Amino acid sequence: MATTNDIKNGTVIKENGQLWSVVEFQHVKPGKGGAFVRTKQKNVVSGKVVDKTYNAGAKIETALVDRRDYQYLYRDGADFVFMDLADYDQINVSSNIVGDAENYMLENQQVTIAMHEGAPLYIDLPASVVLEITYTEPGLQGDRSTGGSKPATVETGAEIQVPLFLETGTKVKVDTRTGEYLGRATD
Repeated sequence: MATTNDIKNGTVIKENGQLWSVVEFQHVKPGKGGAFVRTKQKNVVSGKVVDKTYNAGAKIETALVDRRDYQYLYRDGADFVFMDLADYDQINVSSNIVGDAENYMLENQQVTIAMHEGAPLYIDLPASVVLEITYTEPGLQGDRSTGGSKPATVETGAEIQVPLFLETGTKVKVDTRTGEYLGRATD
């Protein structure tokens, strides 16, 4: 058993049979009354975010989550196949655990998979990835980066918004958390 003093960003707390990852925390010592810890927690399975407050020094149950580096190999029906970079074992991860990460994963890309008791919980991608635009409407002469935006399909099949001047075949940097265009990729 741990206490609220052990809470840090990334700590996984086991509560009511569910796993919650601490996104933010703040130790608060008001002038009057006892100290407490204010947290923002994300449900590891569903992704739901809640605010939770604990009294300082209260006992909490933490869960051991093993984060390991894997390489994405290929898609097998509804599952995704990954290879552990440490021992070369392959695991299948269902598409509901992969979630939106599939929009930004290319074959042979390195990802981090969080495991709890041998079961994959979620996938962490790098903050940004480089993807090639496979289709977008042609831009018009005079379109500038400060103008509007247009939809573009990238090589993973995801659709993102890009500036009007970009064309099919351009490599772009995409934020994996929001799906936003970050700029042209420099090779």
